[in-house]
Amino acid sequence: MAGRTRVSRSSMVAVCLLLASLTACGGQSAAGTARDQVQRLLDRRAAAVLHHDPAAFAATGTRAPYPNLQAVPFAAWSYRVTEVRRSGDRATADAVLRYRVTGYDRAPVTAGRTLTLSTTADGKWYVVSDRPARKSGQQLWDQGPVSVVRGHSGIVLGVGQSDGTLHGYADLADHAVPAVSDAWGTDWSRHVVVLVPKSVGGMAALLGSPASNYRGIAAVTTGEAGGTGQAPADRII
Repeated sequence: MAGRTRVSRSSMVAVCLLLASLTACGGQSAAGTARDQVQRLLDRRAAAVLHHDPAAFAATGTRAPYPNLQAVPFAAWSYRVTEVRRSGDRATADAVLRYRVTGYDRAPVTAGRTLTLSTTADGKWYVVSDRPARKSGQQLWDQGPVSVVRGHSGIVLGVGQSDGTLHGYADLADHAVPAVSDAWGTDWSRHVVVLVPKSVGGMAALLGSPASNYRGIAAVTTGEAGGTGQAPADRII
């Protein structure tokens, strides 16, 4: 009798361990599957941006922000999903957006994004919203349709501005870049990306800071000083 009791307890322990293992594996598999599915969805979304395919983009969910960014010449655009938090047929995904503007960025610009997703009746994911991650600045296309003007020394991306205003900024860049090279030398790309939001509030949102920090400031420059030369282009906001 005692022997049978010992065997019974051992068997129960083995069964419990097996069930716990299967439950844990099942949970990891489900989470992993959702993350993989979301990554593939965002890969299709990124390809639609690069191929200028609004229909393919719309097939992945909300059309935003495609209409706002379709004029921008991108050499690269990709998402890397870092976390997916699922609750039933809804999920929130954290991702790193990486993109390069053609002819200007030698390395990608990176930005944190938070995406809200839902599932269709047949269980497929689609994007409901795509917004800046917490503590991350906006991208210009988060603020509205982007207009593009090219100069000899830079590209100007603007929101809520006239073509004349944007051409004026392109002319300023064409005059400023040689002047900077005369002062600092030519060991830099000598090409800039000029971002022109509609307001000081828009400038602050691009920089991820309160508007009060930029009252009375005409422009802010971000870029690499004394680096490897493999970096996003200098940006003048």
